[in-house]
Amino acid sequence: MALIFKDGRPVVRLRAFRAIDDPQTCERFIEGHAHVLTAIGVKKVTSSKNDWMYNPAAFVLIVESLDGERVYGGARIHVAGGSQPLPIEEATAQMDPKIFDLVWRYAQEGTGEGCGLWNSREIAGYGIGSIFLTRAAIAIAPQIGIKSLFALCAPYTINLTKSVGYRQETSVGNNGTFYYPKLDLLATTMVLEDVNTLELASEEDKKAILSLRMQRDMARVEVLRSKEIEIQYKLQLDNMDRWDLNAIIKGMSKPALTDQSFNKNDPSIF
Repeated sequence: MALIFKDGRPVVRLRAFRAIDDPQTCERFIEGHAHVLTAIGVKKVTSSKNDWMYNPAAFVLIVESLDGERVYGGARIHVAGGSQPLPIEEATAQMDPKIFDLVWRYAQEGTGEGCGLWNSREIAGYGIGSIFLTRAAIAIAPQIGIKSLFALCAPYTINLTKSVGYRQETSVGNNGTFYYPKLDLLATTMVLEDVNTLELASEEDKKAILSLRMQRDMARVEVLRSKEIEIQYKLQLDNMDRWDLNAIIKGMSKPALTDQSFNKNDPSIF
């Protein structure tokens, strides 16, 4: 199904699910994301970096056509203690192993990372690959049970992440920054310390996130820089009776640099 327009604005669905519950949609996420990365010249995307679809502690947000056949964007939340280290650990540990201690400390109360944010050219400019997926990810965090979220941000996304409640974490790297995924690109470590209170979020973003939490399944016309899009939100996570965050926390072990999965040349956060 091609992109549908109603009253001059595109209409899409933004749906959240646990990765292992919907492998078919995970495959569409991977295909769409790889296409976008290839278009901007990022070609080193190994199959091992798609292991998140088998990670019982990975959650996915997908922006799709109303029939579910076309994918226009997405994002993920990886919970610490799953079958993989957090992407931020994989990306930065060889530059500063203190990231392990930092994540471990937050993980004792439940933490995760927002990662893999992307959108297709078809929907560019409507805020899907920036604010609306970011808000939705934070909105579902209490359903997962985590208290905090990490993010590894490019310079142009720092202000956006601050507006939804993140702050720069300066205890790792160079005042929180790393040259990643290559020496001419800078990435910044960000932490949202309490997904429930959102104390540092702007009033506009806090109100929008709390509204999505109160009414998880709804249609809403969103506006970004005078461009309108109708998003049919489906943010109620299914099968959460099979999810046990406390068991994840109790079973987790701190990663180590000897783990062969840590390869500083792989763009893990993408």
